Amino acid sequence: MATILVVTSGKGGVGKTTTSAAVSMGLAMAGHKTVVVDFDIGLRNLDIIMNCERRVVFDFVNVIQGEASLNQALIKDKRCSDLYILPASQTRDKDALTKEGVKQVLDQLSEQFEYIVCDSPAGIEHGALMAMYYADTAIVVTNPEVSSVRDSDRILGILQSKSRRAETNDTPVKEHLLVTRFDPARVAKGEMLSIDDIEEILAVPLLGVIPESQAVLNASNSGNPVILDSKSDAGQAYSDTVERLLGKELPHRFLEAQKKGLFQRVFGG
Repeated sequence: MATILVVTSGKGGVGKTTTSAAVSMGLAMAGHKTVVVDFDIGLRNLDIIMNCERRVVFDFVNVIQGEASLNQALIKDKRCSDLYILPASQTRDKDALTKEGVKQVLDQLSEQFEYIVCDSPAGIEHGALMAMYYADTAIVVTNPEVSSVRDSDRILGILQSKSRRAETNDTPVKEHLLVTRFDPARVAKGEMLSIDDIEEILAVPLLGVIPESQAVLNASNSGNPVILDSKSDAGQAYSDTVERLLGKELPHRFLEAQKKGLFQRVFGG
């Protein structure tokens, strides 16, 4: 039986699609057959980050409405044979997603894949609720700022009250916290919330901390999930995150500001 994993947040721009791409690639590289599904109907971006936008013929809504088969819409990643992408529609409305239609597609995907990663749009509108509804596991992505953390708290409330598991009194959705764009130097200056602050507010197990990094933007622009950049701190942090998701216990890195060496102090940098 497949694990349905939603990547969600209350606020836009925190790194959900970057995380969905990195986590799905990491799971696939670990040998788990994985599909990542774009739920952001009308504003799809996942296909760009996965570098398959020119290969999109059919999409998620086409499958729901019976205009294409699932296999026609699935795109196989060229870098990893265990990874597939189901793109969103750019021209349809989010109301095209129905509980029945989404369930039908997820049931079909469950027959082929170990992990189904749902890339949710931000907030609590229809597309986001559809992405969260059938989740077994949730990665709640937040930035270390008050508004983002507060919005994430709202999302946790929805997972606990409006998911299928909540409605059927099943085992609760397994919640994980992922903090992105973390800058320990700014935390030290009091410009950002600390990890302890965020954990205290949200009371959700910490899955990973992704440092602020130019590598994330570079990866997005080149169509490569940042986890493939194993030399970057962000790529390493996402690799750690996937390993923890798969049950490995690892210490969190990149939580302390790096001290400058003598050369950097004298000449800058």
